Amino acid sequence: MQFEVWAPEAERVTLHCEGATRALERDPGRVGWWSGEAEARDGTRYGFAVDDGPPLPDPRSRRQPDGPDGLSAVVDHERYAWRAAWSGHPLPGAVLYELHVGTYTPEGTLDAAADRLGHLVELGVTHVELMPLCPFPGRHGWGYEGVSLWAVHEPYGGPEGLKRFVDRAHELGLGVVLDVVHNHLGPSGNYLPAFGPYFTDTHHTPWGSAVNLDAPGSDEVRAFLLGSALAWLRDYRIDGLRLDAVHALKDTRACHFLEELSAAVDTLAAETGRPRFLIAESDLNDPRVVTSRGEGGLGLHAQWNDDFHHALHTALTGESQGYYADFARAPLTAVAKTLTGGYFHDGTYSSFRDRHHGRPLDRNRVAAHRLLGYSQTHDQIGNRAQGDRLSASLSPGLLACAAALTLTGPFTPMLFMGEEWAAGTPWQFFTDHTDTDLAEAVRRGRRREFAAHGWAEEDVPDPQDPATRDRSCLDWSEPQNEPHARVLAWYRRLIALRHEQPDLTDPDLSDTKVAYDEEARWLALRRGDVRVAVNLGKAPAAIPLGTRPAEVLAAWEPVEAPGAEGLLRLHGESCVVLLQA
Repeated sequence: MQFEVWAPEAERVTLHCEGATRALERDPGRVGWWSGEAEARDGTRYGFAVDDGPPLPDPRSRRQPDGPDGLSAVVDHERYAWRAAWSGHPLPGAVLYELHVGTYTPEGTLDAAADRLGHLVELGVTHVELMPLCPFPGRHGWGYEGVSLWAVHEPYGGPEGLKRFVDRAHELGLGVVLDVVHNHLGPSGNYLPAFGPYFTDTHHTPWGSAVNLDAPGSDEVRAFLLGSALAWLRDYRIDGLRLDAVHALKDTRACHFLEELSAAVDTLAAETGRPRFLIAESDLNDPRVVTSRGEGGLGLHAQWNDDFHHALHTALTGESQGYYADFARAPLTAVAKTLTGGYFHDGTYSSFRDRHHGRPLDRNRVAAHRLLGYSQTHDQIGNRAQGDRLSASLSPGLLACAAALTLTGPFTPMLFMGEEWAAGTPWQFFTDHTDTDLAEAVRRGRRREFAAHGWAEEDVPDPQDPATRDRSCLDWSEPQNEPHARVLAWYRRLIALRHEQPDLTDPDLSDTKVAYDEEARWLALRRGDVRVAVNLGKAPAAIPLGTRPAEVLAAWEPVEAPGAEGLLRLHGESCVVLLQA
């Protein structure tokens, strides 16, 4: 078979394959590329040595059977016999479920996760969003320190495990979204600099030198990232990608990398006749991220909306530290602004950043489904000192209110695994670094970070302790017991209503109306003929909803529809969904 690698500054490149070596030749048709043939089959181990150095993994390795530091292995994608006939599920009308393979089950594998997909079908979600799967050191971790952007973490099940998972999901009618990280790699096991200018000091990021998207040699780096993204969608039949922290992709070229990527994904979707989409994590609050390329935007299909999360979190918890401060001054006002306008910071002053931030989103041009809404995510739980979920501090009634606003709101809803039954397990920051110096640096850094916020060192879990990961695994005995079973039934009902009521998936953000009382702590949401009311206070509330006849579709506590006076009398820490004629 043909082996090839980009190493533009090398004098010599040697292929190490099954114990034999072979000098590669410069490719006359592609500057910086080396190629050669050797006998190989699925599973054959190989690596490339640059200028007589040690054999290193292939930058485009499809499999790392011995981890990031080992040799690569050939993968024959044609060997897998796909079972599911899948036509795809578009993003409009979707409900996403963020899932970490290593803690969704105690086994921590793709096969074990696939065995639990029936739960998600019963829940009613449409897509599973898998956290990063690229190889990283050790067995357990969040996945954001991965390398080998074309490969699947071997302890999770490797390439075949991912194909079985996607196949099973599609058989059950579930789409699959994959979280990919293009803004940094490693640091452990990252051998890309030995091959070429994959990174540049022209820009700097929180992880050091930036991925090279605009400096000399960046054409091939962009092609590397594009090829990786398309490989997930093509070779593994993934339906969409979540792009981690796109604000850290430093690119000054006239055609931004994200625009190039969105064009390539749209082309693949057209060629295959299946919906494919890109979801950005962006803290820019810039509507151009999700504006079509034809209208001068980057053309991504959706983005996470942290402003909605922050507003809802402060309204529920009263927390006001850090980036919550601006939202906490009038939390229901902040919730109302995000529900009707998308962003909270839309050119307003951000005290956390000490500057103005964001720009207004045109509600008449940007469809509501292009923003994802959520009350919890891996970041917002795991980056707390003890990884505590909302369920650790809020009543089931307030959790029900959070679910009601998320699942009936205008945005594409996303849940974090276990949220749907108010999981009692935390989700903590854990690592399994094999480099002892790096492991100690991460441990010290984590404790130092939270000590600055008043936490005692002994109260901050050790990321390297296997017990930290074990504590973070879901407890699958919980959904059968109270109060978890009641919360789960509520989530199922709300998701069913979202699928049943067309008004709940109306893309017109300008048609979303909100009324609220900051002091009494109630908020009412109108979406077409559907009314949603939440009472975050402990005392009952009288909420004016108008005199049109109404039918209760779902209620956390028993409640009667408004009478002739048009007042809804709602219990404290409770919520209701109604249909008005």
